[in-house]
Amino acid sequence: MKETSGILSDRIKHVPRSFIREILKVARDPSIISFAGGLPNEQLFPLKQIEQATKDVFADHGTEILQYSNSEGYLPLRQLISASYARRQGLNVPPENILITNGSQQGLDLLGKVLVNQNDAIVVEEPGYLGAIQALSLYSSRFIPVPVHPAGMDIEILATTLEQRVPKLVYAVPNFQNPSGISYSAENRSAVAELLRGTQCLLVEDDPYGELRFSGEEKPSFYKLAPKNTVLLGSYSKTVAPSFRLGWIVAPDWLMEKLIIAKQAADLHTNGFVQHILHRYLSTSDIKAQIDKISKFYGDQKKLMMASISCHFPSAVEVTDPEGGMFLWATLPESLSSVDLFNRAIHEKVAFVPGDPFYINKVHTNTFRLNFSCVGGESIENGITRLGCLIKSCL
Repeated sequence: MKETSGILSDRIKHVPRSFIREILKVARDPSIISFAGGLPNEQLFPLKQIEQATKDVFADHGTEILQYSNSEGYLPLRQLISASYARRQGLNVPPENILITNGSQQGLDLLGKVLVNQNDAIVVEEPGYLGAIQALSLYSSRFIPVPVHPAGMDIEILATTLEQRVPKLVYAVPNFQNPSGISYSAENRSAVAELLRGTQCLLVEDDPYGELRFSGEEKPSFYKLAPKNTVLLGSYSKTVAPSFRLGWIVAPDWLMEKLIIAKQAADLHTNGFVQHILHRYLSTSDIKAQIDKISKFYGDQKKLMMASISCHFPSAVEVTDPEGGMFLWATLPESLSSVDLFNRAIHEKVAFVPGDPFYINKVHTNTFRLNFSCVGGESIENGITRLGCLIKSCL
């Protein structure tokens, strides 16, 4: 059949391809120093432990692990997630309120299916995670961007938005936010929670990077501050292995029932084989030591990048200083465009992500994202030096 626009759904016509995925195609050139990806460093993957866990699962369960599983997810794995919340954050998250998903990205899709009608208002951070923007765009929602500052979401603008627009969802990444790297302060979280308390607006707290802290102190979860208004998304992609595509949703009973129905319609259940392997790995390995190892490595990488930036970027460029995660966020003088800088940088064999795709209806922004998790020390120095020279030549 010849493809025509008439056969496509209205839903898909206006959803763009992932800008970062397109950039990564360019950055695959081995001669390019890429700060564009958001990938965990594969040198840190626990390969031997996962190999052993796989052998153990086959030995203990045989063909059982190759059979269909339940939609909610492997109960022992959900119990481990529940225990982790209690141990790390003091949260009471019953296993029955945890749904295992194909990465936290599927969690966003399921929430869109269950909660979002056409033209429903959704608050997103500005700049915000473009994966969430892409996922929720499928449901023809109206995005309302609320700026984030070094301390978190702009409280005055959020308050006005909640009064005037009655959004259904607020999507936030409060720990080491993608793309900016900032974390919401305890005061900011309390203020956001107070605005939501008593409303029917749900805050979707996405926390893929929260355990990757290399400085500072942990702040309270929105789930603790406003439990009736908060849905949690979690993932093992950044702490164990992204190819597992293992994430989860924490939701109240009334919402969990509908999420399970949407999950059944989508894929019946998440890969049961991988759930067993992950559970065995988490049960038999020192996951805290693994996370500490990742966090220290990323912290050292960030220090190298910050030191290089201080030497080679002009003082007019502002850069965030995250306490964890995988990203820095740079702001150029207002006269410069990060897309123009990107086009010039590619010719100098260095890549980053321009700021435009992280905004709603903004182009030619003067911001860009740098990833420090997957680049060696020498490449960091060489790449930042090249970027610094380019920026100076543009001033």
